[in-house]
Amino acid sequence: MVGAGMINWVYVVLLFILGFITYYRKSLDMFGSVVMVIMGIIIIFSAGTNWLLLIVLFLVMSLLATKFSKKYKMSLGEFEGRRTSKNVISNGVVACFMAAFGGYYLPFVGGFIGAIATATSDTLASEIGVLDPHPRLITTFQKVDPGTNGAVSVLGTAVGIVGAAIIGIAAYLLGIMPHPFLSIGVAIISGTVGCFMDSILGALFENRHLITNEHVNLIATIVGALVGILLL
Repeated sequence: MVGAGMINWVYVVLLFILGFITYYRKSLDMFGSVVMVIMGIIIIFSAGTNWLLLIVLFLVMSLLATKFSKKYKMSLGEFEGRRTSKNVISNGVVACFMAAFGGYYLPFVGGFIGAIATATSDTLASEIGVLDPHPRLITTFQKVDPGTNGAVSVLGTAVGIVGAAIIGIAAYLLGIMPHPFLSIGVAIISGTVGCFMDSILGALFENRHLITNEHVNLIATIVGALVGILLL
């Protein structure tokens, strides 16, 4: 019978392969891929492979969303292309921390799901929502151009909620959260709150060049994690 330690090392090898693929496919730069692998290893040996699989699900959905309607996004000047280590850290460091200590403090499980749900919801809302021709600024509701920091749309909001729900369903199926409705509820609520926080920060601060997109993502995932913790 294969031991759990051996299985973990198999996943580490697969993680390195995934890191190479994301770099080779120009989804992440070299340092972004390295940081992703390091964070993945921490999660594997502190929380388990199922927790890592939830982050991999977020990664796959975000990459697919980024590539979706690539030509149209390029015409708008909104195609992000290859992401860097800053993107990986800002979207994943909170979830990594929650996973590392989730075995010691149960509410951190909700924080982990909340952080991943926020990152997923925000990424899908941004990458798919930019296709909606009628976005509005979240703080004033005035019409703005697609891709404007702080812009929200019906399409983006709907896709973001669906993305968060998928994370909640997956968290239950992977055994991270034992109760399906609680898992889905935590993911949707925390993911949506975190996503809207991202938009508010974008409208109030990023548009004025007071903070960067990475700062916005980091703060939004912290908020999502806190909401997830409070819901457990």
